[in-house]
Amino acid sequence: MSATEAAKNFGRLVNRVRETRATYVVERAGVPVAQVGPAERSMFTMADLKALVAERPPADDAYVRAVSRAIESHNHPRRRKNPWS
Repeated sequence: MSATEAAKNFGRLVNRVRETRATYVVERAGVPVAQVGPAERSMFTMADLKALVAERPPADDAYVRAVSRAIESHNHPRRRKNPWS
């Protein structure tokens, strides 16, 4: 498909990709320059997260303290400035 055709009909192109899961090659002057296709669907479950955390070494105390200090210094309610004062 030419780049001009893809640009003029982009909404329809995206619909066709969504509906048929097809991949289209976009060409400029007969040379392939882009590919439009379905996005990969990746799943990451809570079990995956649990396994990922379990395989990591535990954080040392200095790191935990540094993170706690950073959270405390940034974790406070936002107070909007009163425009009338």
